[in-house]
Amino acid sequence: MEGADMKFTYDDIVWASEASNPQVPRRKAWIVGIFESRPGPYFDQFPPGPVYTVEFEDGSSTEIHEADLTPWSL
Repeated sequence: MEGADMKFTYDDIVWASEASNPQVPRRKAWIVGIFESRPGPYFDQFPPGPVYTVEFEDGSSTEIHEADLTPWSL
């Protein structure tokens, strides 16, 4: 893993969900980016802790807080 407090690393497969909107179903995604520090004001919308860029099966991607990710399993 990248840092001591990181739950995930590059290429991990995860379930991504939106804790703020439980109506949105979780989606299978891959970790493609990791932000341990906050490089700009965009990241102020997330709580403290790592933010990941995830890519979904349809090729779309987004940033999501670690709390909204769980390890992928069938």
